[in-house]
Amino acid sequence: MPDNSLLALFIVGLLGGGHCAGMCGGIVGALSLQTQQGGTAVLVHLAYNLGRIGSYVIAGLLAGLLGQAAGNLLALQNVLYLCASLMLIAMGLYLLGFTQFLSPLERGGQALWQRIQPLTKRFLPVRGIAQALPLGLLWGWLPCGLVYSALTTSLASGSAGQGALLMLAFGLGTLPNLLLAGLLLARFRRFAQARAVRVVSGLLVLGYGIIGVFNYWRG
Repeated sequence: MPDNSLLALFIVGLLGGGHCAGMCGGIVGALSLQTQQGGTAVLVHLAYNLGRIGSYVIAGLLAGLLGQAAGNLLALQNVLYLCASLMLIAMGLYLLGFTQFLSPLERGGQALWQRIQPLTKRFLPVRGIAQALPLGLLWGWLPCGLVYSALTTSLASGSAGQGALLMLAFGLGTLPNLLLAGLLLARFRRFAQARAVRVVSGLLVLGYGIIGVFNYWRG
């Protein structure tokens, strides 16, 4: 994998915030309405996001294990490397405004989500950390093209630990958009959605993917 995959996935999570807010904004808004203001609300949001990112890490670990199992099959490992590089290119294009690249991935995860979603009702309404943490763990499996793209990189890493670390970097990148509130969140959104920021970041992630494809064909 490209050496800067951790940074690339963190950037995608950070600046793909509009997508994250669209996918998870409803449940985050519900958390705000169902909890008190102040310290309790902060802890509830932290617990929810800890659970959500925890699911990403678990998924990354499983993907890394699968890639590790295929580690002895050099041809398959090379194909996974190429797929991960192509996914980085797709994520770079997403940041540049070509959002349609991720829609087919999200449709592919609907079958799993239809089984998981009913379980979320057990933890609603959210009254505290005891409900917020497991709700986040479940909500982390919501079909999301950005998550699936990042998981491809974990799969190609060929290591359970590296796969988990890659998804942790992605999850931490998504955190500001879903954790911060009020004026600070509004300011961050304006920054993340600024055309210049998205173009530079999109080109950076796109570049990582192109380098990976180049290394694949050269190797």
